[in-house]
Amino acid sequence: MTMASPTKIVVNLKSRYAEPHRTYHNWHHIEALLRWMDSGEFSLHDQDAVRWAILFHDAIYDPMSKENEERSAQLAEVELASSIDAEKIALVVAMIRATAVHKIVPGLEPAAEADLAHFLDMDLSILGAEPTVFDLYEQNIRAEYAQFPDDLFWPGRMAVLKRFLDRDRLYFSDWGFKRFEAKARSNLHRSIEAIAQKLI
Repeated sequence: MTMASPTKIVVNLKSRYAEPHRTYHNWHHIEALLRWMDSGEFSLHDQDAVRWAILFHDAIYDPMSKENEERSAQLAEVELASSIDAEKIALVVAMIRATAVHKIVPGLEPAAEADLAHFLDMDLSILGAEPTVFDLYEQNIRAEYAQFPDDLFWPGRMAVLKRFLDRDRLYFSDWGFKRFEAKARSNLHRSIEAIAQKLI
């Protein structure tokens, strides 16, 4: 079997993120997370594992499927098998699977748990963006689910946003909490109110 180089893996991933139905979960999203990772605002114990988790976490994205995170994790497992060691792959896969529920998974070592917290917080940083950026994100999510009529999409979207809002805290790391929590809650409240108007 021919070993895939890291460069070839990234090239293949970029082609996946360029699928035409992706208006938010595309390469711009990946670049945004990589910028946070490289910003120097926090420290990571295993930068390689977090970087691969970022690169693969939305590699498979079908708005009609509930298996995207699992399938993305499985893809990472296969694609990285000849490039990094099994222990690091297991951490990458655990991080990707955690995005299905956006919660800290049990059983991780403290260092890995801290890295996962930062990874999840980066992934949800968009919720704590400036209002105009957040509003564009909401428009892009609606576009990705264009095949769903309004009477199905908006109640479902409201339920998703309310689940986040009902949490004691949206962000797990001190960095994420301090940087995004207040603004994210404001954005979520505002979006839920706007959806409620659509459902009247």
